Amino acid sequence: MELEIQHNKDKKRFFTIVEEREAYLNYEFSGENTLNFNHTYVPFNLRGRSIAAQIVRYALEYARENNFKVIPSCSYVRVYIDKNKQFSDLVEE
Repeated sequence: MELEIQHNKDKKRFFTIVEEREAYLNYEFSGENTLNFNHTYVPFNLRGRSIAAQIVRYALEYARENNFKVIPSCSYVRVYIDKNKQFSDLVEE
């Protein structure tokens, strides 16, 4: 399932709407060039469809394209990066 993922800069959120429900990844800035990905949420009845994975991938690609480093405070983001090593260079040391 290909999702339309959006970025709401005012709310500091990457999100999508599936079956009229919102799934999202929240972040906050940690300095000028670092995004702290701190919370991922997918409604219970939508879990298991790779929705969170698609949102996290989109957010990481956004970070790369805009020269941001990331802090994976959210455990889901941390595990995603561990499984997708092509994003490990984005992690703030």
